[in-house]
Amino acid sequence: MQRIALYPGSFDPVTNGHLDVVRQAVHLCDRLIVAVGVHHGKKPLFSTEERLAMVHEVLEPVAAAAGCGFEASTYDDLTVTAAQKAGAIMMIRGLRDGTDFDYEMQLAGMNQTMVPGIQTVFVPASVAVRPIAATLVRQIAAMGGDVSHFVPAAVAASLKAKFN
Repeated sequence: MQRIALYPGSFDPVTNGHLDVVRQAVHLCDRLIVAVGVHHGKKPLFSTEERLAMVHEVLEPVAAAAGCGFEASTYDDLTVTAAQKAGAIMMIRGLRDGTDFDYEMQLAGMNQTMVPGIQTVFVPASVAVRPIAATLVRQIAAMGGDVSHFVPAAVAASLKAKFN
């Protein structure tokens, strides 16, 4: 049986933290599906198409280098439902700190109750990327700050284009 993992998120924008999670996740599965959440009540900085393009450009090469299959998709329902529809046996969740852990443990418990066959796998963030949050990256970029330490070069260019 192929080990399929779903890594969900908004990816608005893709950060070095996301890249770090993918670098670890590709060794845990045979195929990684990066699922971009589409929440109709939220207004992301980047369109769904732009976020998918960033995911492909930045994250797909990491999977390819590790010999892991890769897919990028969108979803607009419950994350665990998206994982189930994709045939995933696990959901990948990155953890930066204890606050993330507490929140993610609640989600994992609820998800496991709804769909017992899908496990949540926590991937700890590497020390260098722990402080990175997409919200902060967007704020720094909006104020003209240098985000090159927090996002891949292609994403930094996209952010610069958005705010210039």
